[in-house]
Amino acid sequence: MQKKYIVRLSDEERQLLEETIKKLRGSGQRVRRAQILLKADVEGANWTDRQIAEAFNCRTKTVENIRQQLVQHGFQQALDGKRREHPPIPTILDGEQEAKIIALRLGSPPAGYANWSLRLLTRHVIELAIVESVSHETLRKMLKKTV
Repeated sequence: MQKKYIVRLSDEERQLLEETIKKLRGSGQRVRRAQILLKADVEGANWTDRQIAEAFNCRTKTVENIRQQLVQHGFQQALDGKRREHPPIPTILDGEQEAKIIALRLGSPPAGYANWSLRLLTRHVIELAIVESVSHETLRKMLKKTV
C-alpha cells in the first residue's frame, strides 16, 4: 500500500532523535515516537509501518498517526505530542472568587470558633454566595497553592 504521509527528516532532526533515544531524554512516549520517526525516515531505515509496529510493540495506526502529525503539524508536535488546550476538569473557582475566599480565611473566625476549619470555611463561602457549591477539598487545594 502506498504511504500517504512520507517522513523526510533533516540532519538536525535525525541527530536530535538519535540523541533522545541514546540518552532517553523525555518521557517513554517521546522516546518511542523518536524511534518510530527514525525508522520511518525514507532517507534512513525506511521501514514499513508493519515492521515498525512489530519492532516497537504498537499498532500500525499509531505509526500512521505519528507520520501524519509530522507532515501536518511539524517535527516538534510529532515528537512531543499535542498539548491540551483546556484541562480535563474545568476549574471551579476563578481568580476573583479565590481572592474573596483568601480574604475571608485571613480574617478572624466567627464567634465561638478559635480557628477556621475547612468545613467551616466552606459553609461560610456558600452562605456568602461566593460560589454556589464547593467542597472543602477544593478549598484546601486552592489555599495550599496560594498560602
